[in-house]
Amino acid sequence: MKFVSEAEIKNKKVLLRVDFNVDLDENGKILSDFRMRAALATINYLIENGAAKVIVASHLGEPKGKEEKFSLRPVAEHLSQLLNKPVSFLTDCVGEEIKKEINQVGNAAVWFLENLRFHPEEKNNDEEFARELASLADIYVNDAFGVCHRSNASVSAITKFLPSFGGLLLKKELDNLNKVMVSPVKPLVLILGGAKISTKLPLIKSFSGLADKILLGGAIANTFLKANNFAVGQSLVEDEMLSEAAQIGSAETELVLPGDFLVGESISASRAIARRLGAVGEKEWILDIGPASALMYADIIQKAKTIIWNGPMGYCENPVFGEGTKKVLEAIAASSAFSVIGGGDTLTVLEKSGLVEKISFVSTGGGAMLSYLANEEMPGLKDLN
Repeated sequence: MKFVSEAEIKNKKVLLRVDFNVDLDENGKILSDFRMRAALATINYLIENGAAKVIVASHLGEPKGKEEKFSLRPVAEHLSQLLNKPVSFLTDCVGEEIKKEINQVGNAAVWFLENLRFHPEEKNNDEEFARELASLADIYVNDAFGVCHRSNASVSAITKFLPSFGGLLLKKELDNLNKVMVSPVKPLVLILGGAKISTKLPLIKSFSGLADKILLGGAIANTFLKANNFAVGQSLVEDEMLSEAAQIGSAETELVLPGDFLVGESISASRAIARRLGAVGEKEWILDIGPASALMYADIIQKAKTIIWNGPMGYCENPVFGEGTKKVLEAIAASSAFSVIGGGDTLTVLEKSGLVEKISFVSTGGGAMLSYLANEEMPGLKDLN
């Protein structure tokens, strides 16, 4: 794979694919700009090395047609503040009018295209749509690791029509994820939480035999608990994954489940009830790992040399059930291990904690990070190669 540092960009128009799929409040205010800040190095590199024009492209959400609430205009305005430079927003991402607007502006301009997903051709990896995007520029740079696991026109098909390179953020992602995959320093501890075991199962299989311990929390743990005939009450479980969960195991890797929990009468419960393993009531919901399990996990983390974490330990949307996740995060932050954290919900908790600087590497990818670590095919990376 070639990276932007190897490209001749002086006086060239560069189409830069980023992942600025940020969360906005009802007033269009950005709730977290972590992904945007992570991509600034590449944008500044292009500007400082003489690119004639930097044309920024991204998606936002899952719009059904051209929905104003999914417009990238507020994101473009925020990027202008981060760069301390003017950013010109375009009302579409393809078409002769868009091309004309870009071409009539002088050098060193930064342009921001409207939401790629306003066109269904983007998600369909449509070649004609990719060709139209490519006609805006001379060079293509992919800095959107977070969507490299998807076959989208702006990350996959577009590489057929322009000289294509990886961005600085993409290189940073691959370099750091490779550290935990290729000869990681042992003991290696993998921590997985969140809602669905089906999205994490390939990673569990991939690291069985490589990780020393895999610590489970969230609804993922519920599925494993039920598969081992422990009571989980009304807790979220993927019943279709029970038989597969029951068969997962490795002599080299210990799969660690919580031994106590905080439960509620519903996910919106205002108080937490402590329960030990096997004592969860029929009408109760497991919504967090318990204090004893949090201490056990922290002790394991303290002894680790390499740590990977994706997914909270409980239902953090309700602050009553955020303590287990907080304890795990604090243990990772206090550790001297090389630590990698990724995933949208995990990142939200991390940013609120103020402990970002204590983590060795924070990935901008959730699903992409899982796919890469599980050695699944990544269309965006494959086509860059």
